[in-house]
Amino acid sequence: MAQNKALYAFGKALLFPVYKLLYRFKVKNKGAIPSEGGVILASNHLSNADPVLLGLAEKRRLNFMAKSELFSNKFAARIIIALGAFPVERGAGDGRAIETGEDILKQGNVMTIFIEGTRTKTGELLRPRSGCALLAQQMQLPVVPCCITKKNFNHMFSKTIIHFGTVLTPEQMGLTPGGGRRELKNATNMIMGEIRRMREEDAKELNKG
Repeated sequence: MAQNKALYAFGKALLFPVYKLLYRFKVKNKGAIPSEGGVILASNHLSNADPVLLGLAEKRRLNFMAKSELFSNKFAARIIIALGAFPVERGAGDGRAIETGEDILKQGNVMTIFIEGTRTKTGELLRPRSGCALLAQQMQLPVVPCCITKKNFNHMFSKTIIHFGTVLTPEQMGLTPGGGRRELKNATNMIMGEIRRMREEDAKELNKG
């Protein structure tokens, strides 16, 4: 069951007023994601609400890697898949999930990756994983960094900023076809550096409010 366009649109229309009320979210640099073509969205990860918040903030349909445990219930799995998610075995080097991500990008869609690989338990940024840079390197596609910042991490429904960064091309990240680990490390640090910069900027803005 592939992503269902009608269900995705219905879900956005249904959830937008609810999440806007609960999270009072603000979107910065909306429209940063190119309007067409394959692109990787690299975001930090604060809570289970993040995929919904990102989907509501961006007009293009997003696709997500999601932990395999979420697909244990067949009915729930069908809904999740229809909304653009697919399972990944965390920590297992899931080649099938990587191939699925590549197929999504080849079809000219947006592939969303939580660059830290898991949710933070403290609100602080975690060490980034290289999977995002690896996809960008192998497919020679751009990355859009994104940062989700909450005013109070310990409160479930806290004022939130969703900040899309500037597009990073493979050339800007120093990624060449068949490049080595150093390229991946440098590109990963560049992406995370942009996320960290946006987080510092937005944290100051939220603390003033």
